Amino acid sequence: MTIAIYGRPVNENQLALAKNVLEFLSDAKIEYIVHKPYLQFLQMHCNLKETTKTFNDHEDLKGKVDFLFSVGGDGTLLDTIMLIKDSMIPVVGVNTGRLGFLSGISENTLRLAIESLAKGHYSLDPRTMLRLETNSALFEHNIALNEFTIHKKETSSMVTIHAYLNGEYLNSYWADGIMISTPTGSTGYSLSCGGPIIMPQSESFVITPIAPHNLNVRPMVVSDKNIISLEVEGRSQNFMATLDSRSATIDSSVQLAVKKEAYPINLIRFANENFLNTLRKKLNWGLDSRN
Repeated sequence: MTIAIYGRPVNENQLALAKNVLEFLSDAKIEYIVHKPYLQFLQMHCNLKETTKTFNDHEDLKGKVDFLFSVGGDGTLLDTIMLIKDSMIPVVGVNTGRLGFLSGISENTLRLAIESLAKGHYSLDPRTMLRLETNSALFEHNIALNEFTIHKKETSSMVTIHAYLNGEYLNSYWADGIMISTPTGSTGYSLSCGGPIIMPQSESFVITPIAPHNLNVRPMVVSDKNIISLEVEGRSQNFMATLDSRSATIDSSVQLAVKKEAYPINLIRFANENFLNTLRKKLNWGLDSRN
């Protein structure tokens, strides 16, 4: 078994946990390779073997590793889809962040998780991804696990976004922006904008307007078999488009279409971990004294 380890080389608060990951894997006699910039960051602060193997990109991983450990928060895990792409390498989220909807392994459960992984005591939790298609090269990778968003760049005026489902006119949204989120993304930015929580395997997209001018416009759930086309206009010449945490500037000439990606990303789930437990724990459900 070989495990790839990825983290963002910026947060010194995660050093102790990252060092534990490497030590516990070594104790379990599991081979690992570390993302090169992350290893250089760790070597500045920890005593690591000079012979530690590294990787740089997707091509270094496909067909060569069995799992990928994402050490950080949910944003770090979102980075890993650019490394995994269509390789279907399952991801284990080791949480050093604050909330951790996707990164569920804590310092207290890390050793048990590694032991369970070695014994094969886990399940795969496939998550739908979306693909953005455009008539202009905006992003190096046109995929996202959480959402695609169009947002105004200036603070003064709203934008108008014309939306279509499979070419059929849906609505014109007068708003600060709009997002198309997957079920995984439904507990992120979409939720904070009033969108519903969607079960991971619901095969749906959520269309959520951001601060709509018409208060009777509400989020809408549609099948992920739809192709959602978007046209944007406004007083400004430029608008912001984002795929998860990656952004690009567009103008009204850019044609945008969002659809389901052909492959999912596989998250690892261990015993007693499921989406409903995560909801109760992360959103503090059940803290009512009557429960």
